[in-house]
Amino acid sequence: MGHLQQRNLNTTRERLRDQVAHHLRAALISGELRPGEVYSAPGLAEDFSISATPVREAMLDLAREGLVEPVRNKGFRVTEVNERDLDQYTEIRTLIEVPMIGRITRTASRADLEALRPVAEEIVRAAREHDLVGYLEADRRFHLSLLALSGNERLVETVGDLRKRSRLYGLTGLDERDQLIPSAEEHIELLDLMVAGDAEAAEKCMARHLGHVRSLWADGAERRPPLPRGPRPVRTGPETAAGRG
Repeated sequence: MGHLQQRNLNTTRERLRDQVAHHLRAALISGELRPGEVYSAPGLAEDFSISATPVREAMLDLAREGLVEPVRNKGFRVTEVNERDLDQYTEIRTLIEVPMIGRITRTASRADLEALRPVAEEIVRAAREHDLVGYLEADRRFHLSLLALSGNERLVETVGDLRKRSRLYGLTGLDERDQLIPSAEEHIELLDLMVAGDAEAAEKCMARHLGHVRSLWADGAERRPPLPRGPRPVRTGPETAAGRG
């Protein structure tokens, strides 16, 4: 198809799937792959100059993350999230995570909390280096690892699912205006409060952080520039090749 930016991929079999998934996540963040559009694995494989199999496998990984959904005999549709969805996801996360942060502050060891400092610093570093995929991955690891200190695996799974469904809107535009850096630095502030044992302040910081993230979504959506030209989506008319995707 020739519309995705050229990628240099290591052709080692065991790494190819992960590399493709990484580049597809980047394309989702940048808007090269557009919400609501359907893309076929063979079509995307042309952009990577590889076979369709690792692309299909990578797309299945993204489907498990809630970023795309399979469309029978056509490919994968990029999932869409509206403002109402984002409000509801944020409300649920606030109800779960704010009191849980207070509980973890009171029960977790200082050593377990300090073990997360390198991840918090990685979030800030990724924001400053404009590494959006790295930013999202480090942010996910920090929050889920922090909640894991509660010992409640089902809670971690629930929040993980909510995070997948509410990926950041307008992330590229926010990054260009350096608006991700203050949000990134809140992770270190939160950790400092928890290490100090100040549960009440940690809860307030967590509530503020979730509200800040939600406002960034809204701001990013309002200021988001027109989507760049991306890979051609799959046609839905009779000319669509059977079995694609």
